[in-house]
Formats: sequence, C-alpha cells, structure tokens
Amino acid sequence: MSILRLVLIAVLITHCGAPVSNPTLLDDILEARAFKDLEFLESKSSPVPPNLREDFLPLSYFEPDQEYIVPAVLRPPETVQVPIEMPTSTGKIRPMQLAGILEFALKGKPFQLTSFLEIGSREGEQLFVPFTDLTTGAETYVAGRYIDLNWKTTGLYELNFNMAYHPYCYYDERFDCPYPPYENRLNVAIRAGEKLAVGESIVP
Repeated sequence: MSILRLVLIAVLITHCGAPVSNPTLLDDILEARAFKDLEFLESKSSPVPPNLREDFLPLSYFEPDQEYIVPAVLRPPETVQVPIEMPTSTGKIRPMQLAGILEFALKGKPFQLTSFLEIGSREGEQLFVPFTDLTTGAETYVAGRYIDLNWKTTGLYELNFNMAYHPYCYYDERFDCPYPPYENRLNVAIRAGEKLAVGESIVP
C-alpha cells in the first residue's frame, strides 16, 4: 500500500480539521473531502493523471467554516432564454441554459450568482454555479471554482462554499472546463472549499 493511500485513509478515519459550531457538519465536510481524495486516487476515471497524483493528492482545502454556509433564493428568468455561449479552457464554446439568479448574503453584504443547467437538462437536475472571487489566481485556481446544487422545487437553497471545487482542467489541461461569466465575479474573498497548495501557481 502506497504512502499516499495511507495518508488519505488516515484523513478519512481521523477527520482532522478546524472546528465549526456543528460537529456533524464538520464530519460531513471532511468525509466528503476524504472520499473524493480516494476516488481521485483509485478510480479509472480520475481527472488526475496517474503521474501527477503524488503532486495533487490529497487535495488542499481551506479549513471548514460555517460562515460560508448561507441560505440562498433562486430567482428564475422571467422569459424564455436562448442558450448562453460559455467559453471554455480549451477554446471551445459550451452552450448552457440559464437556471436563474441565486440571491444570498455573506458577511452582512448582499450578493448574487448566476446558475446554469446543461443544455437538455430538466428541472430536478443539478444547478451549475461557476464563480471567481478575490482569492482567484492567488489562493485558488486562476480559472475559478464551481459549486453544484441539487435542484429544489421550492427555490430555496443552502449555498455551501466549503464544497466549492476546482474544475478538472486544474489537474489536466485536456479537460474542457467552462469559465465563470463576468457577473459571477464576487468582490469578496471566499476562503472556503478547495484551494491551491502552498506556494503553488497554476495557469490555465
């Protein structure tokens, strides 16, 4: 058994990390992260090339912080929308469908993020929320991060930035990753979720 695998299993067992006010929430976040590390290490469909797994795994994260878990309301579009052409890391265009605007407050200030569905998706499928913030290009990947949300018929969501993750092109430039639109550039530092390793500088 490799040293890397032993480290990942130790993380899964010990749940080491910064405390938050809800111990169950802390466990859920850390378990999800450890499970992802093991999947990326062992799965044949892992986005991390085998020769780079020692470099990328275990993935680096900000410490779990309950301040970055906030309620959000989805404001759907008022009219039928034409497909949105979203540029990607490989120079292609990814057609996306507007799902609506997520409105939320963070650190006492109001924000919003545009959310999307893959073309052909229907209600009940995941919302795709790409974004950048003031950590982008310094503490997190320069091309931004993503959050996935399970569709809610109520339009009420829990926006958990602790679950923000880097697109797969961060690990392998061959992946085709949509860039966050201009309106999803948050003027706040989101120090939650996946981050770059200390001293690392990656360009798309």
